Amino acid sequence: MALLLLFAAPLRAHDPGLSTTQVEVHRDTLVVTVGFAPNDVRMLLPPSARSSLSSWNSADFDRAEPSLRELAPALLEIRDGTRVLPWSEVSVFLASGNSVLFRLACARPAATQLLLRSLVMDRLPPGHRDYVSVTDERGTTVLEKLVGANDAAVALRLPAAAAGASAPEVRTPSFWGFLRLGIAHIWTGYDHLLFLFGLLVVCRSFRSIVAIISCFTVAHSITLALATLNIVNIPSRIVEPMIAASIFYVGIENLVRRGAEPKGRWALTFAFGLIHGFGFASVLRELGVGSNGHGLAMPLFTFNLGVEIGQVTIAAIVLPIVWQLRKNPAFLRRGVPILSGLVAAAGLYWFLERTIF
Repeated sequence: MALLLLFAAPLRAHDPGLSTTQVEVHRDTLVVTVGFAPNDVRMLLPPSARSSLSSWNSADFDRAEPSLRELAPALLEIRDGTRVLPWSEVSVFLASGNSVLFRLACARPAATQLLLRSLVMDRLPPGHRDYVSVTDERGTTVLEKLVGANDAAVALRLPAAAAGASAPEVRTPSFWGFLRLGIAHIWTGYDHLLFLFGLLVVCRSFRSIVAIISCFTVAHSITLALATLNIVNIPSRIVEPMIAASIFYVGIENLVRRGAEPKGRWALTFAFGLIHGFGFASVLRELGVGSNGHGLAMPLFTFNLGVEIGQVTIAAIVLPIVWQLRKNPAFLRRGVPILSGLVAAAGLYWFLERTIF
């Protein structure tokens, strides 16, 4: 697992990326809001505009705004059969957390069968996902879907737009959408997984494993909630290097202890888990959770539940293999130090990538 994660490091040091596409169906118009994290939208700009961005503050945004407005109509298309609906309104603005939001609007067609397709998915890192949600005229969520480069189109089925017509009641699938998002995030969050692997590879008992996973869960749940609610807000330029540093520290500590399980590692796990929680929170902030006035309890609980399901699933697969290997004295003498060294090397690589490169 450590080798796999280390080889994956050059592809992307953290989550391959998440964008959001929110479609609001009104009586006469379709309004689409597309949100990107700063690093992702930078990749979509021409080199001349990209090079002038040092960090996404208001001055940087003002310089990039002409290029961003030019980019906006080319982000996605909505088709009515063979006809591409023309955009009648285009705007772009910088949201809280430095997310870049594009707002596009077009006239609502008479047809009820439409196709929405991203035009930039293949220009983003492999594994990038777009979280598509559609709400009807009453604000009810009628569709949620995670799409990627191999599945960049979403079929939209709209209710009839006749005056006085009432859209059918649709059960909101938000619970499952956020659950799947949490699972996908931890499974593609290579740094979070490698941190846990570095902690667990030296565990000698089931009790210590439960303590490690529980402390990590409680800690990141606390800061996930605080950051999503904007009670505590630490910029990603600080959080991401700290996450990398936590991985490096764990790998080095394993080497210094020569593979023995350090005493009181549950406390270290709790402290570092608080940092990792801020990394998890970036996903919910990019989705607008905590800033749009909608309910917070369900997305927060369900996303966190998805993270735990993904985390426990990985642990259930990896730990029996590690335990079996630990029965071999040669693995304890050489295998654990080698794996710990790889963990430390990955942490150092990501730290340098996030601070210098």
